[in-house]
Amino acid sequence: MAYAANSNLLPYNSPAICNRMASSLPLQLRLPLPTNPPFLRHRPIQCAADRQALFNRIAPVYDNLNDLLSLGQHRIWKRMAVSWSGAKAGDCVLDICCGSGDLAFLVSERVGYDGKVTGLDFSQEQLSIASSRQNSLSKPCYNNIEWVEGDALNLPFSDGTFDAITMGYGLRNVVDKRKALEEMLRVLKQGSKISILDFNKTTQPITAAIQEWMINNIVVPVASGYGLAEDYKYLSKSINEFSTGKELEELALEVGFSTSRHYEISGGLMGNLVASR
Repeated sequence: MAYAANSNLLPYNSPAICNRMASSLPLQLRLPLPTNPPFLRHRPIQCAADRQALFNRIAPVYDNLNDLLSLGQHRIWKRMAVSWSGAKAGDCVLDICCGSGDLAFLVSERVGYDGKVTGLDFSQEQLSIASSRQNSLSKPCYNNIEWVEGDALNLPFSDGTFDAITMGYGLRNVVDKRKALEEMLRVLKQGSKISILDFNKTTQPITAAIQEWMINNIVVPVASGYGLAEDYKYLSKSINEFSTGKELEELALEVGFSTSRHYEISGGLMGNLVASR
């Protein structure tokens, strides 16, 4: 596993910086969901129906659970992922498996008024919440975000469309990781980067044991308070079936990326794959 060596990223290890980043991400909002929201562009989706149903089901409490289960640390990890993407002012960026929009909002602030962000997800319920948050937060730059209901394995975009691509906690849940990476490569501009944040499948027994303990003794019990214990039990299985950082690096190179590097963060509990076209 490779660790961060870029000096521009080292400040993220500072507790003061981490605390500031965590507190600066907009607070999660619980708002009524519109029926058949008009803001979505719909595309045919081919995916595991059970996974799509799961994310629709947990959508109303997804943000609250993220805050509780990570003690707010997911905000730091997401800012790191956006930084690694290389997105800059004026860029056109795609956020795949955007969920309720955390990464898309962060990217929007980075690319600014002249940029454009597309948030894509297969869960209409998650996109409904993302759109409600966009309207309620009322930050002018958030007007550059468009939400699209679509399939990560069949992206509805032309070749070479985006200057950067982000993905948070999505690659582990797609049914074909190779195809997902191939699609990212196809719609990414030459010389641009993808940044994929997810749970890390560690090769260290102690870290793996800690990860397993946290899921069984913290994640599932907390989720049970929301009536979602069975839904969150999939986490352990999905991590065990996920690829290691080294395997993700190799897969990215196999599909055609010119460089790839996987960074372990938060003591190896999380990981972030960065690959360049």
